[in-house]
Amino acid sequence: MAVNIKSVEPGSPAHRAGICAGAKLVSINGNEINDVLDYRFYMTDTDLELILADDSWHTSKVQIKKDEYEELGLEFSTYLIDKQHTCTNKCIFCFVDQMPKGMRETLYVKDDDSRMSFLFGNYVTMTNLNDHDIDRIIKMHISPINISVHTTNPELRVKMMKNPKAASSLSYIKKLADAGIKINAQLVLCPGINDGEELKRSLNDLSKLYPSVASIACVPVGITKYREGLFPIEPYNKETSRQTIDIIHEFSDKFLEEYGERLAYPSDEFFLNAELDLPGDEYYGEYNQLENGVGMLSLLREEFMSALKIEEYDDVQRDVSIATGVAAAPFIKGLVKSAQVKYNKLRCSVYTIKNEFFGERITVAGLLTAGDIINQLKDKHLGDKLILPGVMLKQDEDVFLDDVTLKELSDKLSVKVEAIASNDGFELLGALMEDK
Repeated sequence: MAVNIKSVEPGSPAHRAGICAGAKLVSINGNEINDVLDYRFYMTDTDLELILADDSWHTSKVQIKKDEYEELGLEFSTYLIDKQHTCTNKCIFCFVDQMPKGMRETLYVKDDDSRMSFLFGNYVTMTNLNDHDIDRIIKMHISPINISVHTTNPELRVKMMKNPKAASSLSYIKKLADAGIKINAQLVLCPGINDGEELKRSLNDLSKLYPSVASIACVPVGITKYREGLFPIEPYNKETSRQTIDIIHEFSDKFLEEYGERLAYPSDEFFLNAELDLPGDEYYGEYNQLENGVGMLSLLREEFMSALKIEEYDDVQRDVSIATGVAAAPFIKGLVKSAQVKYNKLRCSVYTIKNEFFGERITVAGLLTAGDIINQLKDKHLGDKLILPGVMLKQDEDVFLDDVTLKELSDKLSVKVEAIASNDGFELLGALMEDK
């Protein structure tokens, strides 16, 4: 296989060696190049021999000397070089299957690409991997890798994911662990299906692979109102959330006593559903699963309270507002009250936005649409600025799930809108106390 070179960075080692756009990259130091992982792994050497091919498949060798880890300078048609690997599962809890029609195409893409796990922290099920793929991960020491396990019961995993490979692919976890690959595991829990005794089994099985299995995130299933014809699943309530937390803590307390860390953690959403106080900073160790909503609010609180002690702002009149989801609203209101103790001229209204688009069972801020924000805030006092958690927006773009831009939201509400990092307490205090 060969990959087409779209462009060459001017002044780069590849450019200095005379490589031009349009050529095909066949191999680096005898290693075939198929995708971004091959390219980025084999280009790190200082002495490189590239095999190139033209449109007629006449090949030539190019010798390049460069600094270690210096970029070679080749650009390809896509970031991954080949096509993104999509999901072959039909999970009974899949959120994509619960999306309404008519939204942007990217929201319907089911990603299950191990390369995206390494590059961007995405979670993968491993059902579309084979022995060669696992051997390559081990050879390149791609670590950490984030794995959606859900259950270590092979038969139950097949039932939940509706893919016969869901059972056999569990063996890859041990193979990766034995090779020293760090694993962050995820269990999306469904009431009465993979919690209870099955959760105990999964926690015990995964703990045997410690320290390669570095963390286990337990996340409640998300249930939208668009589930017609899908597998019947009930959302977690206060009682079932507390029961699940008790199971996790029964395991993690023992693990903490024996190994000095908890290993398994309920997501913030479980604590909020259970109406329990969020743990302190010391509970989360290295915060390995922040992107899974594990410890995000606790870290925000820790940083916000530190910012209140460290930062000093002129005691000027401030009139701002914050909009967030049902789950986090009481927590955010508590932070704002702490700020108002120190800055008594700070006026801040915290608005709780109900998720009418996906259904009120969805309470997290990250799944709110601009439409719901507009409908519920259009007649509210918003002050000089509306502050939103950045998790509401598409990564690296100021666009909401319903394709409304941040500017369009601002125009509709006739107020300046500022999106901030969802777990940065210093940024939250700064947004409250000053304008950019």
